[in-house]
Amino acid sequence: MRKIRSVLARLGRRTRAGEPTTIDIDDPALRVVVEAFDETEAASAALARAARWQPERPAVLRHHLILPATAVEDAEDLLHEDGWTVRASHRDHARAETPNTSGDESTVIALRVQRLDALHCAQESARMAGLAQRFRGRALGWDAMQPETPD
Repeated sequence: MRKIRSVLARLGRRTRAGEPTTIDIDDPALRVVVEAFDETEAASAALARAARWQPERPAVLRHHLILPATAVEDAEDLLHEDGWTVRASHRDHARAETPNTSGDESTVIALRVQRLDALHCAQESARMAGLAQRFRGRALGWDAMQPETPD
């Protein structure tokens, strides 16, 4: 069932706002345009300092989580209900202050195409923190990617 939902998401599933997705989460032209890995920084501040972010265009919002390996499938099922795709992380994005995970923890990324605004980024951050806490994990932060556009 999980694979069916993932395929549907890639085939142009509609976002929560009812707008068609216009970018693919696997597009190789995607570049990180905003990062928010400091839990004390407001989403509005992160977006305000993002010089390459284009607010009028959809983005791939990615939340980075550390979860017990035994909880990944349950968390994935919950996230799929709201259109999130969950993938293993290769930790190339991890911050230096992030401790190494033990053998029974997994670093995962929940990603979804949507338009970014401070309210929704903050709401989703709170949701991801709650989800991680529920499964005895933690939310590392979020970033967003958009296709690189010529200047």
